[in-house]
Amino acid sequence: MALDGIVMANLTSEIKQRLEGGKIAKIAQPEKDELMFTVKNQRNTWRLLISASASLPLIYFTEQNKQGPLTAPNFCMLLRKHIGNGRIVNVTQPGLERILTLEIEHLDEMGDKKRKKLIVEIMGKHSNIIFCNEEDIILDSIKHISAQVSSVREVLPGRKYFIPHTTEKADPLTITREAFISLIGSTAAPIQKALYLKLTGLSPLMGTELCHVASVDGDRSANELKENELIHLHHMLTLLMEDVKEGNFTPNIVYKGEEPVEFASLPLTCMEGEGYEARSYDSISLLLEQYYASKNIITRIRQKSANLRRIVQTALERNYKKYDLQEKQLKDTEKRDKFKVYGELLNTYGYELTGGEKSLKCLNYYTNEEITIPLDENLTATENAKKYFERYNKLKRTFEALTQQTAETKKEIDHLESVSASLDIALKEEDLVQIKEELMEYGYIKGRRQGDKKPKITSRPFHYLSSDGFHIYVGKNNYQNEELTFKVAGGNDWWFHAKGIPGSHVIVKGEGKELPDRTFEEAGALAAYYSKGRDNDKVEVDYIQRKHIKKVAGAAPGFVIYHTNYSLIAEPNAALTEIS
Repeated sequence: MALDGIVMANLTSEIKQRLEGGKIAKIAQPEKDELMFTVKNQRNTWRLLISASASLPLIYFTEQNKQGPLTAPNFCMLLRKHIGNGRIVNVTQPGLERILTLEIEHLDEMGDKKRKKLIVEIMGKHSNIIFCNEEDIILDSIKHISAQVSSVREVLPGRKYFIPHTTEKADPLTITREAFISLIGSTAAPIQKALYLKLTGLSPLMGTELCHVASVDGDRSANELKENELIHLHHMLTLLMEDVKEGNFTPNIVYKGEEPVEFASLPLTCMEGEGYEARSYDSISLLLEQYYASKNIITRIRQKSANLRRIVQTALERNYKKYDLQEKQLKDTEKRDKFKVYGELLNTYGYELTGGEKSLKCLNYYTNEEITIPLDENLTATENAKKYFERYNKLKRTFEALTQQTAETKKEIDHLESVSASLDIALKEEDLVQIKEELMEYGYIKGRRQGDKKPKITSRPFHYLSSDGFHIYVGKNNYQNEELTFKVAGGNDWWFHAKGIPGSHVIVKGEGKELPDRTFEEAGALAAYYSKGRDNDKVEVDYIQRKHIKKVAGAAPGFVIYHTNYSLIAEPNAALTEIS
């Protein structure tokens, strides 16, 4: 779900408790739309991550440090100049808006105390981080919004800051019973939709939750509700808002199995039962970090790998078309042997022809069946035979050439699909370096210019520890797969790979011991997870001792052959402990 006004109220309460009175020790801008504040307060050091990403806007405390670029962006430099050693004196949220304001006190060049405001707007693609003075004049923002981009509000230095009101919404923290009945009771939309359309800060999920606790059918039109039903609904809303005002939050994520489905800062009774399980968290920041961390990583790395993905996908599509055409042409050569037989039979039975015949019926001594051979009536039997032999030889040459070309195209497709699989499991920018090097080596990307340094390779294979204490390594790309299989693994170590689909090589270091069944299952689950079949319920995985694996001569890195392997069916997951 999106981060709504209630979750923002929870965040405001947590940030106020931890940062109010604290001193800003460090400001970094790790991404173009992201800030990291390090604040010291009450003998604690807190890191606050603020992201105005259009795809995943967030604000939460984290223990993970993110380094900024060597040269800080202008917005970051401006913040450092004004509030680099400032003290956070107030943390507020206007109503239930998805807006948080940090009021910061600092000394100017003359040594006088001044105040600035850092306003964080978490509003989907309209999210922004805006820096203002005491009079709410914008000094700068992480995203500049001109009148050409938005007719509602300009966000540019020198403009007056205000909260845009594009729709008439009431504040659920202060709305009276009479106003609620008038506003909601006159709406034709379903009641659960009317609640979040007419009240600030409520998400569709909280609209459903309100209807559930009030025992009201959320699909009924709001203007069909009786007055006593609207009174009861307002009463439940008031109780909900009392928890928000008093800071009685219960951050929780609702899971279905191991998959997180929804999160909220208040209990979600509407999702109890039916295989759902709610897990509570002590901190809304911890909740958001766990819920969104992997999603944020995937979003960022997909943005950074977009160019590589486009190159691989374009090459794949081109090779798919070429392969289909070659297969079709190859199928057309299947009739070559028929022409050879026609020529041989004409040489055998041609003496029966007197000239001018359009066909010859004779016994095919290869099948002992009668056959009809089409003829060119203007040619002799010998000339017809020669013509068929020429057609046979031409198709034979075509078949031999196409067989080789089709094999090469299929090899190229397999290689590109393996690169695509590597891009799917890349989690860090450093993981993309080797993939780019591979694409460069095979001519999909223009090589580096003479004198350019080869980039330093810092990416390493995934390293897990099995439940029984065995070390498991997973390659992130073809180069790492090659190295793991032929340099890291010993002859008696075990090798795992998803059957028949692109994926990582998984090596289990046996250390001369016999592996327990559980380790085989865990390694198989990793091989399934780090493959193109990771979204399937089950994946077949081949496993065999390393000494039986052979490198394919002339093939791309990571391509191997093996025989007499074992197989198992695994559920894709990476639930083991990862060793950094």
